[in-house]
Amino acid sequence: MSKGHKIKILLTIPNFDTAGSGKVVYDLVNGLDKTKFDVEIACAHNKGNFFETVEALGLPIHIFETKTAYRPYYSLLFRVLPISKFYKKNNYDIIHSWQWSNDWTEAIAARLAGKKWIYTKKAMGFNKHWKIKSYLAHFIITINNEMKKYFPNKKSQKLIPLGIDTDYYNAAQFEKNKSEFFEVITVANLVPVKGVEVLIRAIHHLSDRKIKLNILGDNDNDYGKSVQELCRELDMLDQVVFHGKQLDVRPYIAKSDLYVIPTLDQGRKEGMPMALVEAMSMGIPILGSNITGINYVLKGFDELLFQAGDFQALANKLRLTRNLKKEERDEIGSALQTYCVNHFAMSTFIKAHEDLYTELIIKK
Repeated sequence: MSKGHKIKILLTIPNFDTAGSGKVVYDLVNGLDKTKFDVEIACAHNKGNFFETVEALGLPIHIFETKTAYRPYYSLLFRVLPISKFYKKNNYDIIHSWQWSNDWTEAIAARLAGKKWIYTKKAMGFNKHWKIKSYLAHFIITINNEMKKYFPNKKSQKLIPLGIDTDYYNAAQFEKNKSEFFEVITVANLVPVKGVEVLIRAIHHLSDRKIKLNILGDNDNDYGKSVQELCRELDMLDQVVFHGKQLDVRPYIAKSDLYVIPTLDQGRKEGMPMALVEAMSMGIPILGSNITGINYVLKGFDELLFQAGDFQALANKLRLTRNLKKEERDEIGSALQTYCVNHFAMSTFIKAHEDLYTELIIKK
């Protein structure tokens, strides 16, 4: 890398429909040293309220699909070539993929263009397409300590946990009004693996009408409708509130007494659930199912974990937390917040990426 040359990076992501990992990408882009890095983004569309937030950064955003279908394989090269030409035309040094899927056509396009291609593995799961993707990658960033087992022979990999803006996710900015209820919250993309029905059944099991559950996430789908129907069957419509998808979850977390993430031990599982990290940063007590990703984030807080899918085990944890004095719950929340600041700070996350980008170009 010549003196004075800025490293040109393209970050690819499916969309900015929700703030989840999109917020992480936003913070990364916003925090990178602009004297050393030129950053651009490519995503499939400009839908979603959070896209406007990203757009306000003023950096180039390309509405361009950087991946294509694998099949039919005989015509794959023709479909990959436009992507490769896009990379070459814009003269990127590094393409950093934040695609959640096992797509490897991005990598083929980058290889054809002679560009460095890296990806952040955001979700658990591995199959033959993940193997191809990992083989083609110049570097892999993992976000929890169990992911490296997927590619034990890949030397070009590093654990960089997702970072969070702990100043942004800070409950001190919000006034917490007193409530007659014990306020429980969960924030999730409402799909079956999230196990929201386990949380609903756990609360029902306690027969405590003073416990109120707030669910944030798009519930206008088959699974969302099924958990709403479950609430009707259990006569819990006065205890469970569905708030739908919210761009800013902070006011809801700030007024809560407990955050619960009840993901099941099946399917895609969790890579590093940012909704959980956001709640930690907000300094409220947490309960989480004991699965990969969640137990990584809650490392050292084993007492806050319960067996995935076991609503009675969760009910017992809920009861114990409910019976704690407010000062004791505040102490748990404070410990979680401190851990979050020490291990998932955005400044550490950004520095790790700056070092990696620079190292990749020096080795070019």
